[in-house]
Amino acid sequence: MRTNLADWLWRRVCRALLLFACLFTPLSTPMSAAAAAPVVVIPLKGAIGPASADFVVRALARAADEHAQLAVLELDTPGGLDLSMRSIIQAILASPVPVAAFIAPSGARAASAGTYITYASHIAAMAPGTNLGAASPVQLGLGGSEREPAGASKAATAQSTETRKQMQDAAAYIRGLAQLRGRNVQWAERAVREAVALSATEALEQKVIDLTASDVPDLLAKLDGRRVTTASGAHVLATKQAPVIVLQPDWRSRFLATITDPSVALILMMIGMYGLFFEFANPGMVLPGVAGAICLLVGLFALQLLPINFVGLGLIVLGLGFLVAEMFLPTFGSLGIGGVIAFAIGALMLIDTDVPGFGVPIGIVIGLALFTALFVFTVSGVALKARKRPVVSGAEAMLGSVGVMLTNEGAAPDVGNGWARVQGERWRVRSAAQAALPGEGARVRVISRHGLTLTVEPLEGEREVGHF
Repeated sequence: MRTNLADWLWRRVCRALLLFACLFTPLSTPMSAAAAAPVVVIPLKGAIGPASADFVVRALARAADEHAQLAVLELDTPGGLDLSMRSIIQAILASPVPVAAFIAPSGARAASAGTYITYASHIAAMAPGTNLGAASPVQLGLGGSEREPAGASKAATAQSTETRKQMQDAAAYIRGLAQLRGRNVQWAERAVREAVALSATEALEQKVIDLTASDVPDLLAKLDGRRVTTASGAHVLATKQAPVIVLQPDWRSRFLATITDPSVALILMMIGMYGLFFEFANPGMVLPGVAGAICLLVGLFALQLLPINFVGLGLIVLGLGFLVAEMFLPTFGSLGIGGVIAFAIGALMLIDTDVPGFGVPIGIVIGLALFTALFVFTVSGVALKARKRPVVSGAEAMLGSVGVMLTNEGAAPDVGNGWARVQGERWRVRSAAQAALPGEGARVRVISRHGLTLTVEPLEGEREVGHF
């Protein structure tokens, strides 16, 4: 009886344990899987351009491929190009992985384009001592009046109309992002129209951001358990103990960042044009042509990614054309000076934006212009001296020439007469002292000319080997 009771109790306990496991295992499995999902940190520092946009877009795609539960975009930027900013925002809006824009470390900022990116992110956070705002398009100017002054010209009216259109577009863009994320819409529009900025504390009070954190681990601890909705649906974050993966720019991003520097792109284009010029001027050198073609194509690829002014680009090409023409047609510096001036003005006008971090420094322009001018005037000076050198022709041109004996007529009465090849032509020659001429293949020097006969003397100890 006791054995039956013990078996009955054991079966009841096993059933209870099995029921407990069935009830709680489905609840605990997703949490453990979420905790195992990594968090990807994407640093975005400096001016936002084509290279940084390419890096962020590919990093978000990698985060999705690795099934990360969160991507932290660590921002410290003064702003950037509009097209690059919009590429990043489009990637954030389409990302299946939640994106947290974190303005850090202390002392960092997210100005201009950084403000738009912060508003577009699923989560917005700031470290103490940081700021964001001043989101007015820099090329539009700040605080301008929208009312036309009396008597304004048509050009001024058209420019003001274009300015208002761009301002309205920027304000509507950030307003739509604020409404999408449920953040302060009024302040977002003021950041564009009035270029206002906020500190971390003020941004949290005015509901511009969601939270503040001292660093990435503190941010992940505060985001643990937060529910976020992305393009792929709702996500519950379990970031407190999640592994962190920090992505750094690879060789492609670094190479793109190098060539899209406006100064580097300008230098590459100059090297390319001069390389092709040397190849055309000296066919068969090969190396200048190959290097020039590669540099020119890379430079043009970089320029098409940048907001360039085509008038500036045209002036650069025109200036280089003038400088090349000065080498072939010395005009006492007229074409050379004009080319240097056109090149310098075009280089200063080349980049059509006032965004910090983009533009050609005036020191680079002056250095390139001076180097080019020095090179061109040196080459043209050498060419001018060569043209002024007197050209010797006629009988005097034969004096001192070296020829090769072809035949030697040693029989009388023409002792000392024969034939020789001089300057590629067959000439009748005779000995200077009525002595016998050297044998066939020997070298002789012309000392005088009488009609079609040259007087020669042998070059002792010299003979052209293998000549027939």
